[in-house]
Amino acid sequence: MNAISSDTPAEAAPGRVVLLTTSHRVAPGLLSWPAWQALHAADRVLCADGAHPQLPHLREAGIAVEEAAPTAEEVVDACAGGRTVVVVARGEGEPALTDGLARLAGGGRVRMPELELLPASYDLPGARLLDLVQVMDRIRAECPWSSLQTHKGLAKYGIEEAYELVEAIEEGDRDELREELGDVLLQVVFHARIAEEHPEQPFSVDDVAAGIVDKLIHRHPHVFGDATAATPEEVKEHWLRTKAVEKRRTSVTEGIPLGQPALALAAKLASRVRTAGLDVPPPRTDGIGYELLTLAIRAEEEGIDPEAALRAAARAYRDAVLAAESAPGS
Repeated sequence: MNAISSDTPAEAAPGRVVLLTTSHRVAPGLLSWPAWQALHAADRVLCADGAHPQLPHLREAGIAVEEAAPTAEEVVDACAGGRTVVVVARGEGEPALTDGLARLAGGGRVRMPELELLPASYDLPGARLLDLVQVMDRIRAECPWSSLQTHKGLAKYGIEEAYELVEAIEEGDRDELREELGDVLLQVVFHARIAEEHPEQPFSVDDVAAGIVDKLIHRHPHVFGDATAATPEEVKEHWLRTKAVEKRRTSVTEGIPLGQPALALAAKLASRVRTAGLDVPPPRTDGIGYELLTLAIRAEEEGIDPEAALRAAARAYRDAVLAAESAPGS
C-alpha cells in the first residue's frame, strides 16, 4: 500500500477525519445522503482495500479514491490546513487506524483533527438472517455431520428445541429465551437448506418465507385489506374463515397433529369444537384418560392451557420433592 503525504504543515488548522462504514448486507452503492455529501466534499478519499465492493460505485459517481493504508500520523498530517479526509472502512473496520488516533489524542501532544464515524449504510431489520443463511450453506457443504443430515434425522431436534423454548418462556429468562429462539430458527433454516437438494421438489428458505408472508397477508384482511376487526375475537374469526377457505376442510379435526402431547391435543380438539359452535360432549366412559379429557376441555373453555397448567403443577411437585429430600432426617 502507498503511504500518503501532505505539503501542509501540521501546525495549521487540524481538519477532519471521517471514517465511513458500510454494511455488506446492503447492496454496494446504496449509501446514505450524508455519506455521499461527505465523499463529494472530501479533499481526499482513502481505502486500504483495493477490492472493496464500494469502490466501483464510488468511482462511477466521480469520487477519486486512493488505495492507501495510512498510519494515524499520516492521516493527521493529511488533515492539516482544515482538510477533510474520508477513510472508507473495510468490513472489519480500521482498528489499527482508530487505535492509533486514540493513542495520539491521549498523548496530548498532537493537535487532533475532528473525528467522525459516519455509517454510510444501515442493516435493515432482519439483515442478520442473511448471515445465518450463508453460514448454514457453508456448514451444509463442509461439515461431515451436517452434510449427512435429513429431515427425518433432524425431526427429534425440532421437538427438543420447541420444548426448550417453552421452558425458557415459562422461566422468564430473557437471555435463555433469545438463545432458544435462535435454536428454533436454526431448525427452520437447516430444514430449508436440506430441502434445496431434493431432486424433484426442491425449495429454499426464500420459498418458506414467501409462503408464510403470503399466508399472513391473506389471513389478516383487517391489516392488509378492507376488512375490519376491533377485537381479538374478530381477528380470530377472520383467521379461521380464511383458513377454512384455504384448506377446504370437511372436518374441524383436520390438520390437528395427533402426535402432539395428549393434553395439548385434547385442548386443540376442544377449541376447534367450541369455535365451530358444535355441541360434542366428551364420551361418557370410565377411566382416567376420559377424566383428563374432561378436565382439558374445561380448561380450554376457561381460557387455560392445560398443558402449561399441568407443567406448572409438576414443577411445584418437583420443588416439593427437592424440599423433602433436603429435609433433616430424610
